[in-house]
Amino acid sequence: MLIACWSVKGGAGTTVVAAALALLSARRGPTVLADLAGDLPAALGLPEPASPGISGWLAAGAGVPADALGRIEIEVAPGVALLPRGEGALNPARAGLLAALLARSSRPTVIDCGRIGNPADPAGDSVATTLIGAARRSILVIRPCYMALRRAREAPVRPSGVVVVHEPGRVLTTTDVQQVIQVPILAEVVLDPAVARTVDAGMLAGRLPRSLAKALSDAA
Repeated sequence: MLIACWSVKGGAGTTVVAAALALLSARRGPTVLADLAGDLPAALGLPEPASPGISGWLAAGAGVPADALGRIEIEVAPGVALLPRGEGALNPARAGLLAALLARSSRPTVIDCGRIGNPADPAGDSVATTLIGAARRSILVIRPCYMALRRAREAPVRPSGVVVVHEPGRVLTTTDVQQVIQVPILAEVVLDPAVARTVDAGMLAGRLPRSLAKALSDAA
């Protein structure tokens, strides 16, 4: 199963949500965590991988065997294999093949697609939207603000579900989000200092905060 996590505005919490979903999935069996945004190593407390990553696989051309994807994985937690982004631009020419391979895998794959609609990276945007389109579950991670809701309505892809990240001082509610986007709310995550401390300390891979695990348990 392919699960794509994405946002329409930076700072929504997509990377942490994707990592948490993969860690929760790994409690049931081996899981792949794919990184298109490039932020997962830092969020998991890892050094930048030496692996050529997804960008290297996409750039290598048709001569690269499909099982080369498995060779660039890095185990980051029990049952969780990371497909790092790699360096350089993402080549959209083989994005469809990448999506098909991940979708056919016997292991569930959670993808951190990052922000959709980034004019500074049209190639990366194309790869991300291709993977989102192929995903069985397309999860929009959003904070309830007018700008994010407006961009979500204009996004080139549609979510199948939403994870709402609440922060103090926001006027809009989960009900407002659902009325605008009109898809099910899968989870509500309240900003918890314990989560920030865990990420800042580089310990997310080994110690998933209880509040985050509880909030996302039904979505995983």
